[in-house]
Amino acid sequence: MNSKVIGLDIGGANTKLASSDGKIVELHYLPLWKNTQLPEVLKEIAQRLHPEKVAVVMTGELADCFENKEQGILFIKSCVDSAFGPSKVSYINSMGRFQHETDDLRELAAANWAASARLIGREIGDCLFVDVGSTTSDIIPIVSGEHRAGHTDFERLLRSELVYAGTLRTNLAALLEKVKLGKGICRTSSELFATTADAYLILGEINEGMYTCETADGAGRSRTESMRRIARLVCADLSEVGEREIYEIAEQVKEKQVSTLAEAISEVAKRNGLKKIAAAGLGEFLIAEAAERLGFECISISGHCGEEISKVFPAYAAARLLEAERSGN
Repeated sequence: MNSKVIGLDIGGANTKLASSDGKIVELHYLPLWKNTQLPEVLKEIAQRLHPEKVAVVMTGELADCFENKEQGILFIKSCVDSAFGPSKVSYINSMGRFQHETDDLRELAAANWAASARLIGREIGDCLFVDVGSTTSDIIPIVSGEHRAGHTDFERLLRSELVYAGTLRTNLAALLEKVKLGKGICRTSSELFATTADAYLILGEINEGMYTCETADGAGRSRTESMRRIARLVCADLSEVGEREIYEIAEQVKEKQVSTLAEAISEVAKRNGLKKIAAAGLGEFLIAEAAERLGFECISISGHCGEEISKVFPAYAAARLLEAERSGN
């Protein structure tokens, strides 16, 4: 393995990069639905790293700037091919295999988890691969080295293999319809006032450096600014709700996310006869708590590969799979 093979995971909000030897790990916040800098950043990466080969997985085709998934896939492919040269680039599909020209283009949609599952199947074996990132949570059953998940996000949502909540970007109003406060049960406002990043910053699960997405109000990422945003969830400011109540709201956010994750994991585990989890992503702490509640064994990818690699695991998996393909393994 070497740094000449890199993997890219191009999402709607973040583009993640890792080399096959794990020595290079990068995360770029590049929201596709805005005037995206994806073409420029990819060209800068190509000029700086000069990779021999590039493995790509994507989820960004779902961004609402595209009319449909095909348009999104073609845009991402054109950006990557233009930056690195088509001969250097290989794409991984929803089966975790490298795509051929004759294959259906739509098989590239939302396939980052499939690359991760294929590598986990080789290295850990039968398990549930659970990856909680900034935006979503993947729950992928792996049996006999192959994933048993649905091939599209729609199918996986139907099967509880995708939970659309993450560690940073999820609107708190989408998680909590009501919160318990000292003055009673309070309904929440369905505005984008605060996100899970604010809750986990206040709880100490992430720090300001890990708060890599935009804030809901465009302000800073300090503890006080996060508290101010969470207060707005109940249409208040910091003169109306105190620090203790803000902390309690944040705890309720975490409880809701852990319980929802545990419910989905339990459903997928029961259907596939699995009781072991491989946990990856920025939200490993959520997976560990869900696994403990269920009594499941939990293998930390941070412990297995390193914390930084865990955060960009699909990109790392893509690079590793391409390196193995090149060496005939």
